[in-house]
Amino acid sequence: GRRPGLDVVLVGDDAASQVYVRNKAKACEEAGMRGEVHRLPATTTQPELVALLRGLCARDDVDGVLVQLPLPRHLDEAAVLDVVDPARDVDGFHPVNAGALLVGRPTLAPCTPLGCMRLLEHAGVALEGARAVVVGRSNIVGKPMALLLLQRSATVTVAHSRTRELAQLCAEADVLVAAVGRAGLVRGAWVKPGATVLDVGINRGADGKLVGDVAFDEARERAAWITPVPGGVGPMTIACLLENTLRAAWRRAGYAPAEFSL
Repeated sequence: GRRPGLDVVLVGDDAASQVYVRNKAKACEEAGMRGEVHRLPATTTQPELVALLRGLCARDDVDGVLVQLPLPRHLDEAAVLDVVDPARDVDGFHPVNAGALLVGRPTLAPCTPLGCMRLLEHAGVALEGARAVVVGRSNIVGKPMALLLLQRSATVTVAHSRTRELAQLCAEADVLVAAVGRAGLVRGAWVKPGATVLDVGINRGADGKLVGDVAFDEARERAAWITPVPGGVGPMTIACLLENTLRAAWRRAGYAPAEFSL
């Protein structure tokens, strides 16, 4: 009897964050959801931010609460995320949701890894028994990405920028996920012929253009599937944010449709 509601909290005037929030608000409108952006000055204090989040989580019309990262340096990011009700944590960053993902229980998973899984499904990539390498170990992408791949019975290796013989490791991957945040780190020669490459990195090149962690023109000559930057994983992240919001709304209404399972 009502539209699912997503509330986004943006603190400060970070240019990239402004773009991300604008895209999320636009997506909500296009999907018919209620979307609201709460813009706070960079001088916002920890108690002020916490009070806003607690107020949002107490509202019946709010199904999803998202705190746009990064936050200004004077704010405690972990403490802020802990305030969000796990049932409304559509980013999947709360320790309760992270723990549920770890032990394989239904939960709200982080949107970028979830978007990557949707892309793999759409492309028909066989994951059972496949060798997957995730380059990146963040709580936002690398770790949850590895867990989602493990749930699909892939054999997963988590690497990072300091991994020894990284090129050789990547060259053995049937599925390669690059999520380090270093432009062009993964070269074409690192890609196994016929592999699937998911480029999560978003970096600003010397010419001002957005580029990924993968040298795209080199890698596309060897990969069977590869995502571009921009226009690859990014739109899927927003789509899965809306999916999580819808899932949260259904669960809060007492429903758990099978199609919402991970």
